[in-house]
Amino acid sequence: MKAILKTISGFMLVVAIAAGYMMSAGIYNIGATDKHWLITEKLIEWMRNNSIAARANVLEVPTMEETEYLATGATHYDAMCTICHLAPGQELTELAQGLYPQAPVFHQRKLPAGTDAIETQTKAYFWVIKNGIKMTAMPAWGLTHDDETIWAMALFVQKLENMSADQYQKLISKHSNSDGHEHKHDHAHSHQKNGYDSHHQNKDID
Repeated sequence: MKAILKTISGFMLVVAIAAGYMMSAGIYNIGATDKHWLITEKLIEWMRNNSIAARANVLEVPTMEETEYLATGATHYDAMCTICHLAPGQELTELAQGLYPQAPVFHQRKLPAGTDAIETQTKAYFWVIKNGIKMTAMPAWGLTHDDETIWAMALFVQKLENMSADQYQKLISKHSNSDGHEHKHDHAHSHQKNGYDSHHQNKDID
């Protein structure tokens, strides 16, 4: 038993020394254009999902009328989220292309099967929107927005599945300015939301 423990300790020491050398020598490429190894990506995904679940599962989804969360969620999502997560009918923005890991495109995602699974996913969306995720481009919107608004966004995201571009635009047009909410970054958003910047249009779509 002592021999096994000694072998394990020796192996861990070698790994630690090798990792320390790689980090200090700059061998590890921190650039977003250099992707993780598959095993590293899976490990990060597993750790992230477990971390979110441990904190989100204790939450309770509030009862909100559909008209209420559609109005609030749609206007905030359109103003704050489409530059990374896109909207139905929207071309891939330059910012979204440059992200690693790339932000999920919600209108292309399928809802999980069953009411409980959907509720669990809604809780996870709320927690992530409120708290953000380290070492990604996902900000903590809870620093500037109240829980009611964030719940509305989390519920709205579930409605994006298979939503057409026409349905999305009608929804946004119907509820624009309905809650009196304004974003200071709307000007920048207007250039990017349809895949444009001030100089050219990016036509690449994944």
